[in-house]
Amino acid sequence: MAVQAASGSLTERSAVDLARAIRTREMTSREVVEAHIEQLERTHARINAVVFDRYDAARADADDADARIRASDDPDALPPFLGVPCTIKESIATAGMPNCAGLVSRSAWRATENAPTVQRMIDAGAIPLGVTNIPELCLWIETENRQYGRTNNAYDPTRTAGGSSGGEGAVVGSGGSPLGLGADIGGSIRIPAFFNGVFGLKPSPGLVPNTGQFPPTETETAALMLTIGPITRRAEDLMPMLRVIAGPDGVDPYVREMPLGDPADVPLEGMRLLLSEDSSYIEVSRELRAARLRAAEALERKGAKLEVVPMRGMRRALELYLAVLKLEVGVSVKDLIVAEGSMHVTVRSALRRKGPHTRALRLLLMSEWLTGKMPQGRFTKAAAAREAFAREVTDAVGDGVLLHPTHPRVAPRHGQTVGKPWLLTTTAIFNLAGTPVAQIPLGLNGRGLPLGVQAVAAPGRDHAAVAVALELERALGGWVAPPSPATAK
Repeated sequence: MAVQAASGSLTERSAVDLARAIRTREMTSREVVEAHIEQLERTHARINAVVFDRYDAARADADDADARIRASDDPDALPPFLGVPCTIKESIATAGMPNCAGLVSRSAWRATENAPTVQRMIDAGAIPLGVTNIPELCLWIETENRQYGRTNNAYDPTRTAGGSSGGEGAVVGSGGSPLGLGADIGGSIRIPAFFNGVFGLKPSPGLVPNTGQFPPTETETAALMLTIGPITRRAEDLMPMLRVIAGPDGVDPYVREMPLGDPADVPLEGMRLLLSEDSSYIEVSRELRAARLRAAEALERKGAKLEVVPMRGMRRALELYLAVLKLEVGVSVKDLIVAEGSMHVTVRSALRRKGPHTRALRLLLMSEWLTGKMPQGRFTKAAAAREAFAREVTDAVGDGVLLHPTHPRVAPRHGQTVGKPWLLTTTAIFNLAGTPVAQIPLGLNGRGLPLGVQAVAAPGRDHAAVAVALELERALGGWVAPPSPATAK
């Protein structure tokens, strides 16, 4: 059973619950949309997450949804998210909206059509309220760029919202949207969801089309490491949203038909529940280790069988991940910038502080230049080890679920992640391994900042990770609404 806000607030209920209430005329879509717009306007100055809105169009869409419901003789035949608001990561094309991924040189660009995932959400009845902020070129876990500025954490504006789906994490975490569309190549759904106290799902590779994203993927390896997926405030929305956006689109050559299981069919009684050990040279904070243990104990009470497994092989995962990105993604950061209008990119210009690029991107450009000077044999050898590493992880998980830290610390203060690629290790390893992963909120710490954990399942077992998310939400409470701007310190 999903956890619902005791007050019944429209900006605290799940999308599934809101859709049911709209279909049965308990409330109107217009009321739900207006409540979320009001919440977004109330929190905008504090978090700066929605970078381009379509509020008037959303109101008209809501009126159309209400008219459709009034004219329907069979509410159960209506689309699953009819009348429910949503938000979209700016890098995923939404017709008429910006799609510049934070590049100043691309600021005038407007998408002419919807990405398939966006269109599928609209066809399912969801109403986009706007597009949300990202890091420049979606290349870091700190959401800031020269086009839209910086996005702040939903719980503490002095801290990062994460990235690259940082705007989505902050919007959903603040109560401004029940569900959002993000994308993940190294933690870009899970880290913002963790920092902002909500749920996120990185689906299995090949399940959801990447068509319509900027920057685009150029190779099979990149396409299978990058995937679009849900960010939601309630766990019960993860699987319905995944069902809406999954499946081939006739364009993305790497997406195939895959059966989607039902979380209700996953027995917690007897489930192998794994806790990773010795998996990183970055020590995870005591409070996050304690939160993971509380989650494991909650699942043990439902009959799960706990196993502690050493996973020392994960310690080399960052080098493998970076090598794969360098050798197999198919396009460089410099090439992307040049292709979008910055015609004279050099190391010197990249490091210029008052230029059009953020410090994070400048450091990435410098790193790209430096790694180009390193022996290619080292990268080739590391990239070749990717398949063996993926087998090692999937064999360890098997038919169970692995609980693994999402990040070594709770949301850091602004700027503290820049230039520290090792902070990606806890999430990027599962892009490398090709496993589905759910980020699950586990309440707040003593400073009012979100805690959380990842639930990792074998490829094609997305529903098993979601089943764990549903149970931990039931047992531990899930998303906790942040204090309102008027009362926040």
